[in-house]
Amino acid sequence: MQLTVRNVAELLNISEKSVYRWIAEGNLPAYRVSGQYRFNRAEILEWAQAQRINVNPKTFQDLEENAAPLPDLVDAIQAGGIFYRLDGSDKESTLRSLVEHLRLPEEVDRGFLLQVLLAREALGTTAVGEGIAIPHVRNPMVLQVSKPMVTVGFLDKPVEFGALDGRLVYVLLSVVSPTVRAHLHLLAQIAHTLRVPEVKQVLQRQGGREEILEQVRRVTAGLKPHMPQSLLP
Repeated sequence: MQLTVRNVAELLNISEKSVYRWIAEGNLPAYRVSGQYRFNRAEILEWAQAQRINVNPKTFQDLEENAAPLPDLVDAIQAGGIFYRLDGSDKESTLRSLVEHLRLPEEVDRGFLLQVLLAREALGTTAVGEGIAIPHVRNPMVLQVSKPMVTVGFLDKPVEFGALDGRLVYVLLSVVSPTVRAHLHLLAQIAHTLRVPEVKQVLQRQGGREEILEQVRRVTAGLKPHMPQSLLP
């Protein structure tokens, strides 16, 4: 989805003046189209998470009428799985181990997916700070999966990912989705959930699967009262 300056200002709860200032400073990912700035929603959500900027709860809403229900983050994690002691001594070998664990159909070319993830990392790290990375392609890749999945992978040893805060990465959260719409929704839910101290604490100590799911369930359930009933997932 291509956003305007006004859309970005609303998404990040800031003024349009701030948007222009960040563009001028070279901080905000933007494209010049016919003399006007346009933004990729996935890139903005990713950038906001890396900068620790809260996004407007309205980002969970979808403007499409009669669209399919949006995925729930807990359901997506249950579908993708939580894995411990992933191998890897550097970014490439760690991502290879993650791809091997993804619950993908047999026909998916895992080697190609790994190369796409590595190409994305070459453009800029997906580490969002505090030991967490969200490896995914810069523009959502739609794979032939039956339902959205978020795979949580704990690394056997922390790995250098080039995080802005300088911390080594110890946990990966990977999004695989059948639609761009679901991908963006899950990315937004992850960004919101990772801002909650209790969630970060359970990830830091590599808590059990049910404990992790319960913390995520508590946070995402807390979003729903603030959203119009017709727009809930």
